[in-house]
Amino acid sequence: MPYTSNSPRPPRPSDVGRSIWGGAPLPPIPERVLDGIPGFLAWLALLVSIASAVAFPLTLMTMAALVACYSACRFFLAGIANGIGLRRIDDYESIDWHQKYLDEKTPSALDWDSVHHLVIIPNYNESMKILCRTLDQLSLQRNARTQISVLLAMEAAEPESYQKAQSLNRQYADFFANVYFTVHPRGLMGEMQCKSANLSWAVNRFLENVVDEHELDPDKLVLTTMDADTRWHVNHFAALTYHFATNEDRHRIFWQAPIRYHGNIWQVNPLMRIINTYATAFELAYLAAPWWMAMPMSSYSLSLKLLEQSGNWDTDVIADEWHMLIKAYFATGGHVSIQHIYLPFLADSTTGANIFQSIKNRYSQTLRHAWGSKEVGYMLARLIENPSVFSFNSIKLLLRIAHDILLAGAGWIILTVGSQLPVFFHPDIAPVKLDGLLAASDKLVYTVAGLSASHPAWFLLAISGLVMLVLVVVFQVQDYRIRPERVAPYTLVESLLELLSIPFMLVLTLLVVALPTMVAQTRLLLGIPLQFIVTDKTTDR
Repeated sequence: MPYTSNSPRPPRPSDVGRSIWGGAPLPPIPERVLDGIPGFLAWLALLVSIASAVAFPLTLMTMAALVACYSACRFFLAGIANGIGLRRIDDYESIDWHQKYLDEKTPSALDWDSVHHLVIIPNYNESMKILCRTLDQLSLQRNARTQISVLLAMEAAEPESYQKAQSLNRQYADFFANVYFTVHPRGLMGEMQCKSANLSWAVNRFLENVVDEHELDPDKLVLTTMDADTRWHVNHFAALTYHFATNEDRHRIFWQAPIRYHGNIWQVNPLMRIINTYATAFELAYLAAPWWMAMPMSSYSLSLKLLEQSGNWDTDVIADEWHMLIKAYFATGGHVSIQHIYLPFLADSTTGANIFQSIKNRYSQTLRHAWGSKEVGYMLARLIENPSVFSFNSIKLLLRIAHDILLAGAGWIILTVGSQLPVFFHPDIAPVKLDGLLAASDKLVYTVAGLSASHPAWFLLAISGLVMLVLVVVFQVQDYRIRPERVAPYTLVESLLELLSIPFMLVLTLLVVALPTMVAQTRLLLGIPLQFIVTDKTTDR
């Protein structure tokens, strides 16, 4: 099977006067300033919280209680949405998508067999075992040999990447319509060593060597970008074909399936599995909830035509998913949307030889993900540049982008510092005294009475904490039901560690969520770049 070349294409007439695949570059100073907003707000929240803990302790506690109440409501709504999502997954898994297409086909629908999928797999230092596992699973898709082409996006920075791609090309040529590969050079001007730059290079080479030469119809070509460890549901591309072929607005849509961090769940340290449970539950909740706006995550699809209209992936972006959606939103005048495919795919989680290595690897991954805080500034810059696109939907998108970013930074600081530091400076405002608790005959009654008689913020903090704890348990129970089958039985130590992870979740999220988010936002504030690092996701390579 042919593979795409690595030589740059000559410029096209449409390229003249603009950056590669993009519009005119953004003014560096305004966006640079806007990039620092999340970090500025996080440090402002920290400094104000420290000062308020001394001067206005009860006011600070009230703010912390309000953040806690909001977080509890968010957990409650996520629990409801997660249940909705699980039922929709059951419904989607029972559908014969080809038959559904035949039953609902309209004159404006594309022919089923005319839809072609290009699946791009950017990878760097991934083992052959992982890549073969990914391609084996992908080959199980309906009509993989006629409707799915694979594009392996290799990195020249990895030794022997060319030879690895050739080997995979030979091994899987008969399982797919085509197997192509590109090798992304290192050190190109204006690029970071990141997934987005690799994607951009791979698509450019595909366009010049395949689409142009073979005159493929971009109106019928769907691009799917995926992580190297993604394992798609066996019916995913059949469902994607149905949605693409039957939706007349197909060139203004992203398609997203729910992600489950269960690919290597039994190799993850038992104390860290609670983090994967939380992430899996919220990713499904964001997709299923009508009151929240979904965003592309990890592995997603869009048409080639929309990608070209949007200007391809940028070469200096780490959080490519959200960035690509924002680009498409402005390229279409605010008329892009996300369609959900409720067929979950598996992804691997970070691991480590011990709990300390596991925390370190998860910290590094979150630090990379938290670089998505930059998208707040990017979205604001694009709104300033394109006032005609400003609308209610633009505000919704901006709030959705800023929500998790600010909650994980400034929100976390207000919640933790605001609920703990006032007592350090003013022990008398604590509702429960340690000596009184030890002396009380009925400690529960003493605690409840103390909370009831104290400032209302204490009661709100306690109730909110209890609600979130209960819902974490609910998420855990839901997660147990959908995890892959386990070969070996649970050990007693493993069971105890998973149980202990629930009360320790506050500490774990501080170490692997809040701190790396704060570091990433601080680096953005100070203009310190972040190097893309691939984190270890398996101990069996």
